[in-house]
Amino acid sequence: MGNAQPGGYYYAPPSHWPIVGSTALLIMASGGVMLMNSIDGGGPVFGVGVAILVFMLFGWFGTVIRESQGGLFNKQVDLSFRWSMSWFIFSEVMFFAAFFGALFYARVYSLPWLGDADNKLLWPEFRAQWPSAGPYLPPQFSPMHAWGIPALNTFLLLSSGVTVTYAHWALKMGNRKGLILGLLATVALGFTFLGFQIYEYVHAYHELNLKLTTGVFGSTFFMLTGFHGFHVTLGAVMLTVILLRSIKGHFTADHHFAFEAVAWYWHFVDVVWLLLFVFVYWV
Repeated sequence: MGNAQPGGYYYAPPSHWPIVGSTALLIMASGGVMLMNSIDGGGPVFGVGVAILVFMLFGWFGTVIRESQGGLFNKQVDLSFRWSMSWFIFSEVMFFAAFFGALFYARVYSLPWLGDADNKLLWPEFRAQWPSAGPYLPPQFSPMHAWGIPALNTFLLLSSGVTVTYAHWALKMGNRKGLILGLLATVALGFTFLGFQIYEYVHAYHELNLKLTTGVFGSTFFMLTGFHGFHVTLGAVMLTVILLRSIKGHFTADHHFAFEAVAWYWHFVDVVWLLLFVFVYWV
Protein backbone atom coordinates (compact mmCIF):
# COMPACT_ATOMS: atom_id res chain seq x y z
CA MET A 1 0.00 0.00 0.00
CA GLY A 2 1.21 3.51 -0.83
CA ASN A 3 2.65 6.01 1.60
CA ALA A 4 2.22 9.76 2.09
CA GLN A 5 5.36 11.54 3.21
CA PRO A 6 5.23 15.14 4.51
CA GLY A 7 6.66 16.46 1.23
CA GLY A 8 5.36 13.73 -1.05
CA TYR A 9 2.12 12.37 -2.38
CA TYR A 10 0.08 9.25 -1.75
CA TYR A 11 -0.27 6.88 -4.69
CA ALA A 12 -3.14 4.47 -4.27
CA PRO A 13 -2.37 0.83 -5.03
CA PRO A 14 -4.08 -0.90 -8.00
CA SER A 15 -7.77 -1.41 -7.28
CA HIS A 16 -10.45 -3.66 -8.72
CA TRP A 17 -13.30 -1.34 -7.68
CA PRO A 18 -13.38 0.79 -10.89
CA ILE A 19 -14.02 -2.25 -13.09
CA VAL A 20 -16.67 -3.49 -10.63
CA GLY A 21 -18.42 -0.10 -10.83
CA SER A 22 -18.20 -0.07 -14.64
CA THR A 23 -19.70 -3.53 -14.79
CA ALA A 24 -22.54 -2.42 -12.51
CA LEU A 25 -23.33 0.57 -14.72
CA LEU A 26 -23.29 -1.60 -17.86
CA ILE A 27 -25.72 -4.07 -16.31
CA MET A 28 -27.95 -1.22 -15.07
CA ALA A 29 -27.99 0.36 -18.54
CA SER A 30 -28.84 -2.97 -20.15
CA GLY A 31 -31.68 -3.55 -17.69
CA GLY A 32 -32.94 -0.01 -18.20
CA VAL A 33 -33.04 -0.46 -21.98
CA MET A 34 -34.89 -3.76 -21.54
CA LEU A 35 -37.43 -2.07 -19.26
CA MET A 36 -38.04 0.80 -21.67
CA ASN A 37 -38.63 -1.66 -24.50
CA SER A 38 -40.85 -3.99 -22.40
CA ILE A 39 -38.43 -6.91 -22.69
CA ASP A 40 -38.88 -9.67 -20.12
CA GLY A 41 -36.27 -9.76 -17.39
CA GLY A 42 -35.41 -6.07 -17.54
CA GLY A 43 -36.35 -5.46 -13.91
CA PRO A 44 -34.17 -8.24 -12.43
CA VAL A 45 -31.23 -7.25 -14.65
CA PHE A 46 -31.50 -3.65 -13.53
CA GLY A 47 -31.78 -4.79 -9.89
CA VAL A 48 -28.61 -6.87 -10.20
CA GLY A 49 -26.79 -3.81 -11.54
CA VAL A 50 -27.97 -1.70 -8.62
CA ALA A 51 -26.90 -4.38 -6.13
CA ILE A 52 -23.40 -4.57 -7.65
CA LEU A 53 -23.16 -0.76 -7.61
CA VAL A 54 -24.10 -0.59 -3.92
CA PHE A 55 -21.55 -3.33 -3.18
CA MET A 56 -18.91 -1.32 -5.03
CA LEU A 57 -19.74 1.86 -3.14
CA PHE A 58 -19.39 0.14 0.23
CA GLY A 59 -16.14 -1.51 -0.81
CA TRP A 60 -14.47 1.46 -2.48
CA PHE A 61 -15.46 4.06 0.10
CA GLY A 62 -14.55 1.63 2.86
CA THR A 63 -11.05 1.35 1.38
CA VAL A 64 -10.65 5.14 1.25
CA ILE A 65 -11.90 5.48 4.84
CA ARG A 66 -9.37 2.89 6.04
CA GLU A 67 -6.60 4.71 4.19
CA SER A 68 -7.63 8.01 5.74
CA GLN A 69 -7.86 6.58 9.24
CA GLY A 70 -4.48 4.93 8.70
CA GLY A 71 -2.82 8.31 8.28
CA LEU A 72 -1.90 7.81 4.62
CA PHE A 73 -3.24 11.18 3.44
CA ASN A 74 -1.09 14.27 3.90
CA LYS A 75 -1.89 17.94 3.16
CA GLN A 76 -1.16 17.54 -0.55
CA VAL A 77 -3.72 14.75 -0.82
CA ASP A 78 -6.19 16.82 1.20
CA LEU A 79 -5.73 19.72 -1.24
CA SER A 80 -6.38 17.45 -4.23
CA PHE A 81 -9.56 16.20 -2.56
CA ARG A 82 -10.72 19.80 -2.09
CA TRP A 83 -10.10 20.67 -5.72
CA SER A 84 -11.88 17.51 -6.86
CA MET A 85 -14.95 18.26 -4.75
CA SER A 86 -14.96 21.87 -5.93
CA TRP A 87 -14.97 20.82 -9.58
CA PHE A 88 -17.65 18.21 -8.88
CA ILE A 89 -19.93 20.84 -7.34
CA PHE A 90 -19.20 23.16 -10.27
CA SER A 91 -20.35 20.40 -12.64
CA GLU A 92 -23.55 20.13 -10.60
CA VAL A 93 -24.04 23.89 -10.91
CA MET A 94 -23.82 23.56 -14.70
CA PHE A 95 -26.20 20.59 -14.61
CA PHE A 96 -28.93 22.59 -12.89
CA ALA A 97 -28.11 25.69 -14.94
CA ALA A 98 -29.16 23.77 -18.06
CA PHE A 99 -32.60 23.00 -16.63
CA PHE A 100 -33.09 26.50 -15.25
CA GLY A 101 -32.06 27.79 -18.69
CA ALA A 102 -34.78 25.66 -20.30
CA LEU A 103 -37.32 27.07 -17.83
CA PHE A 104 -36.30 30.68 -18.49
CA TYR A 105 -36.30 30.15 -22.27
CA ALA A 106 -39.82 28.74 -22.14
CA ARG A 107 -41.14 31.60 -19.98
CA VAL A 108 -39.24 34.58 -21.42
CA TYR A 109 -38.97 33.70 -25.11
CA SER A 110 -41.21 30.82 -26.20
CA LEU A 111 -44.38 31.83 -24.36
CA PRO A 112 -44.54 35.43 -25.71
CA TRP A 113 -43.74 34.19 -29.20
CA LEU A 114 -46.55 31.62 -29.11
CA GLY A 115 -48.92 34.36 -27.98
CA ASP A 116 -48.10 36.72 -30.87
CA ALA A 117 -50.90 37.75 -33.16
CA ASP A 118 -49.25 35.87 -36.04
CA ASN A 119 -49.80 32.60 -34.21
CA LYS A 120 -53.47 33.11 -33.38
CA LEU A 121 -54.50 31.26 -36.55
CA LEU A 122 -52.62 28.17 -35.40
CA TRP A 123 -53.60 28.27 -31.73
CA PRO A 124 -56.62 30.56 -31.32
CA GLU A 125 -57.40 29.34 -27.78
CA PHE A 126 -53.87 29.68 -26.47
CA ARG A 127 -53.17 32.22 -23.73
CA ALA A 128 -49.59 33.31 -23.23
CA GLN A 129 -49.73 33.11 -19.45
CA TRP A 130 -47.45 31.17 -17.12
CA PRO A 131 -47.90 28.47 -15.94
CA SER A 132 -48.71 26.97 -19.32
CA ALA A 133 -48.77 23.47 -20.71
CA GLY A 134 -48.17 24.83 -24.20
CA PRO A 135 -50.43 25.34 -27.22
CA TYR A 136 -51.12 21.65 -27.84
CA LEU A 137 -52.46 20.70 -24.44
CA PRO A 138 -55.46 22.18 -22.65
CA PRO A 139 -54.50 23.91 -19.36
CA GLN A 140 -56.43 21.43 -17.22
CA PHE A 141 -54.01 21.43 -14.31
CA SER A 142 -53.21 23.51 -11.27
CA PRO A 143 -49.69 24.60 -10.28
CA MET A 144 -48.26 23.78 -6.87
CA HIS A 145 -48.71 26.76 -4.55
CA ALA A 146 -45.55 28.05 -2.89
CA TRP A 147 -47.07 28.74 0.53
CA GLY A 148 -47.87 25.16 1.42
CA ILE A 149 -45.50 22.22 1.48
CA PRO A 150 -42.84 24.07 -0.57
CA ALA A 151 -42.60 26.81 2.07
CA LEU A 152 -42.39 24.17 4.81
CA ASN A 153 -39.67 22.34 2.90
CA THR A 154 -37.79 25.62 2.50
CA PHE A 155 -37.83 26.03 6.28
CA LEU A 156 -36.65 22.43 6.73
CA LEU A 157 -33.70 22.77 4.34
CA LEU A 158 -32.63 26.15 5.69
CA SER A 159 -32.78 24.71 9.20
CA SER A 160 -30.66 21.76 8.09
CA GLY A 161 -28.06 24.20 6.80
CA VAL A 162 -27.90 25.70 10.28
CA THR A 163 -27.61 22.32 12.01
CA VAL A 164 -24.84 21.04 9.73
CA THR A 165 -22.93 24.30 10.30
CA TYR A 166 -23.36 23.82 14.05
CA ALA A 167 -22.06 20.27 13.72
CA HIS A 168 -19.00 21.57 11.85
CA TRP A 169 -18.36 24.18 14.53
CA ALA A 170 -18.69 21.52 17.25
CA LEU A 171 -16.21 19.28 15.43
CA LYS A 172 -13.64 22.08 15.21
CA MET A 173 -14.13 22.79 18.93
CA GLY A 174 -13.66 19.12 19.83
CA ASN A 175 -17.29 18.77 20.96
CA ARG A 176 -18.13 15.23 19.86
CA LYS A 177 -21.62 15.29 21.40
CA GLY A 178 -22.51 18.52 19.59
CA LEU A 179 -21.15 17.06 16.34
CA ILE A 180 -23.35 13.97 16.61
CA LEU A 181 -26.48 15.89 17.64
CA GLY A 182 -26.01 18.42 14.85
CA LEU A 183 -25.59 15.69 12.26
CA LEU A 184 -28.53 13.73 13.65
CA ALA A 185 -30.77 16.81 13.34
CA THR A 186 -29.51 17.44 9.79
CA VAL A 187 -30.23 13.87 8.70
CA ALA A 188 -33.71 13.99 10.26
CA LEU A 189 -34.51 17.28 8.53
CA GLY A 190 -33.26 15.97 5.19
CA PHE A 191 -35.36 12.81 5.25
CA THR A 192 -38.38 14.78 6.48
CA PHE A 193 -37.98 17.04 3.45
CA LEU A 194 -38.02 13.98 1.19
CA GLY A 195 -41.14 12.66 2.88
CA PHE A 196 -42.99 15.90 2.23
CA GLN A 197 -41.79 15.96 -1.37
CA ILE A 198 -43.15 12.47 -1.96
CA TYR A 199 -46.49 13.58 -0.52
CA GLU A 200 -46.36 16.66 -2.76
CA TYR A 201 -45.81 14.51 -5.87
CA VAL A 202 -48.74 12.25 -5.02
CA HIS A 203 -50.92 15.33 -4.45
CA ALA A 204 -49.79 16.86 -7.76
CA TYR A 205 -50.53 13.71 -9.77
CA HIS A 206 -53.89 12.78 -8.26
CA GLU A 207 -55.45 16.12 -7.28
CA LEU A 208 -53.82 18.81 -9.43
CA ASN A 209 -53.44 16.78 -12.64
CA LEU A 210 -49.85 18.04 -12.70
CA LYS A 211 -47.68 15.35 -14.29
CA LEU A 212 -44.41 14.99 -16.16
CA THR A 213 -46.47 14.85 -19.35
CA THR A 214 -48.32 18.13 -18.61
CA GLY A 215 -46.55 20.11 -21.31
CA VAL A 216 -43.62 22.42 -20.69
CA PHE A 217 -44.66 23.36 -17.15
CA GLY A 218 -45.01 19.74 -16.01
CA SER A 219 -41.74 18.66 -17.60
CA THR A 220 -39.68 21.55 -16.21
CA PHE A 221 -41.34 21.27 -12.78
CA PHE A 222 -40.64 17.57 -12.35
CA MET A 223 -37.21 17.61 -13.96
CA LEU A 224 -35.99 20.41 -11.68
CA THR A 225 -37.66 19.31 -8.45
CA GLY A 226 -37.09 15.61 -9.18
CA PHE A 227 -33.37 15.96 -9.77
CA HIS A 228 -33.12 18.18 -6.72
CA GLY A 229 -34.91 15.53 -4.68
CA PHE A 230 -32.44 12.95 -6.00
CA HIS A 231 -29.57 15.16 -4.85
CA VAL A 232 -31.20 15.59 -1.42
CA THR A 233 -31.45 11.80 -1.18
CA LEU A 234 -27.75 11.40 -1.98
CA GLY A 235 -26.87 14.16 0.48
CA ALA A 236 -28.96 12.61 3.25
CA VAL A 237 -27.34 9.21 2.68
CA MET A 238 -23.86 10.76 2.76
CA LEU A 239 -24.72 12.66 5.94
CA THR A 240 -25.90 9.39 7.49
CA VAL A 241 -22.53 7.81 6.68
CA ILE A 242 -20.74 10.81 8.20
CA LEU A 243 -22.97 10.53 11.29
CA LEU A 244 -22.08 6.84 11.73
CA ARG A 245 -18.40 7.61 11.28
CA SER A 246 -18.64 10.40 13.85
CA ILE A 247 -20.27 8.02 16.34
CA LYS A 248 -17.34 5.62 15.77
CA GLY A 249 -14.92 8.42 16.66
CA HIS A 250 -13.69 9.33 13.19
CA PHE A 251 -12.60 12.91 12.33
CA THR A 252 -10.56 15.37 14.33
CA ALA A 253 -10.53 19.16 14.47
CA ASP A 254 -7.76 19.33 11.84
CA HIS A 255 -8.53 16.20 9.79
CA HIS A 256 -12.12 15.98 8.61
CA PHE A 257 -12.35 16.72 4.90
CA ALA A 258 -14.99 14.01 4.34
CA PHE A 259 -17.28 15.95 6.68
CA GLU A 260 -16.51 19.22 4.91
CA ALA A 261 -17.13 17.75 1.46
CA VAL A 262 -20.60 16.53 2.43
CA ALA A 263 -21.33 19.87 4.13
CA TRP A 264 -20.37 21.73 0.93
CA TYR A 265 -22.66 19.47 -1.06
CA TRP A 266 -25.52 20.00 1.39
CA HIS A 267 -25.17 23.79 1.24
CA PHE A 268 -25.24 23.55 -2.57
CA VAL A 269 -28.50 21.59 -2.32
CA ASP A 270 -29.90 24.35 -0.07
CA VAL A 271 -29.03 27.08 -2.58
CA VAL A 272 -30.59 25.16 -5.48
CA TRP A 273 -33.80 24.74 -3.48
CA LEU A 274 -34.02 28.49 -2.82
CA LEU A 275 -33.80 29.08 -6.58
CA LEU A 276 -36.47 26.44 -7.15
CA PHE A 277 -38.77 28.02 -4.58
CA VAL A 278 -38.48 31.44 -6.24
CA PHE A 279 -38.51 30.52 -9.94
CA VAL A 280 -40.58 27.30 -10.01
CA TYR A 281 -43.07 27.43 -7.15
CA TRP A 282 -43.53 31.17 -6.89
CA VAL A 283 -45.22 31.47 -10.28
